[in-house]
Amino acid sequence: MKSIRIGLIIFLCAGHFCFASDPLEGYWLSIDDHSGQVTGGWEIYREGDQLYGKLLSSAEQPNDALAVKCRESYKNFPIAGKVNQMQVIGTPWIFGLSSETPGQWTGGNIIDPTNGTMYKCKLIFHAAGTGEFADDTLEMRGEIGFGIGRSQFWQKTVKETAESLSCP
Repeated sequence: MKSIRIGLIIFLCAGHFCFASDPLEGYWLSIDDHSGQVTGGWEIYREGDQLYGKLLSSAEQPNDALAVKCRESYKNFPIAGKVNQMQVIGTPWIFGLSSETPGQWTGGNIIDPTNGTMYKCKLIFHAAGTGEFADDTLEMRGEIGFGIGRSQFWQKTVKETAESLSCP
């Protein structure tokens, strides 16, 4: 009986660690690094061993906008179909990231649906109170290659806020 209890405790603890969410998972507001304005509401989520980011709402485009400036297809894009006929909202524009450590995912891509450009992507979580970060912050690093790129710093939010942005 004692060994059954010990086995059950080990199973429950192992299950907790195996299924614990990464600090990047959740809802975020993308912030333009030049203007400081909120541009979109995102959901960052895991499927299997990869991380994805889906645009839930936009402050720049109507909710029914299509990604007409995108190409028909992109290497490793996670959804079948013509990308340039997909809605901007609800599509996983961040895809294929693999975990390096908790809170740091690399090796994926991000597509800017406003112009169709695909960048290499890295996401890094910065906890509130660490370094220069007063609040939980997601660093989204987009690169064209050879380390050339830029970072945007996104704000943690709740689902309702991420879904509620609208184009003026």
